Amino acid sequence: MRIGVATDSGSGITQAEGKELGIRVVPMPFRIDGKEYFEDINITREEFFEKLKNDCDIATSQPSPESVMKVWDEMLKEYDQIVHVPLTSGLSGSTQTAMLLSHDDKYEGRVFVPDDRGVSVTQRQDCIFAVELAAKGYDGKQIMHIINRESASNQIYIGVDTLKYLKKGGRITPLAAAVGTLLHIKPVLGITDGGKLDAYTKVRTSRAVRDVIIKGLKAALEGPLQDPEMKNCYVAMAYTDNPEQAKEFEKELEEAFPNRLNPEIVNRPLSLLISCHIGQNGLGGAIIERPKELMD
Repeated sequence: MRIGVATDSGSGITQAEGKELGIRVVPMPFRIDGKEYFEDINITREEFFEKLKNDCDIATSQPSPESVMKVWDEMLKEYDQIVHVPLTSGLSGSTQTAMLLSHDDKYEGRVFVPDDRGVSVTQRQDCIFAVELAAKGYDGKQIMHIINRESASNQIYIGVDTLKYLKKGGRITPLAAAVGTLLHIKPVLGITDGGKLDAYTKVRTSRAVRDVIIKGLKAALEGPLQDPEMKNCYVAMAYTDNPEQAKEFEKELEEAFPNRLNPEIVNRPLSLLISCHIGQNGLGGAIIERPKELMD
């Protein structure tokens, strides 16, 4: 049975990388000063962050049902089944929409939509897991259940350099943002068990942001993942607009987690959909558990 894998650009997978990985990517739309853009289609990262810096009005959205179905229809000409891995339901309605669409008569039993509760590198890795599981002979329904089972395992923490964009997005009050800015507070957010963006802790320096992300990841390995020796866990990281800072943090993660399952630490830009809420100099780290079905 031929199993295809699809996702959206919340995964951070670009159109070019999607072709290399064999994963179709539905671009996430957003509006900037009333004009519609699609990530990795008609705007570059540099243009996006310039508009963000200039306080343009930016509103995010989920892919239209038509754009999702168009990808599915094209894929079903080549594949018997599709596993579609959308952005976590905790941050977007994409999952619920895709699930509803998958129960339409022409997709029932052919398109399967897990809620991986992931974003960026965690969502990206679940897509890769889906490809690997398909290669091992698992069908779409089985892959969906495996990803759903593993969804609570993924842990990602994101350090925010400024409260400005959380305030603009309505995630904190103007008063809290003003007080936090006055005190030079840098929040570290977590996307953990529920797939929602929640406060994890607050610090005052960029150095402390990196330290607390590493501390949180180590706590996840000791606690919910029960894998302190990292026999079954990857380390990954993501950033908004500062690749030099990200490269430095990558080296710190290499030293902090010498026993990681894979020597490579995936280092990818955060999707623009997430970056618009985080802003400049955003930095994240993640622990991702490999499904037991893929362990040799």
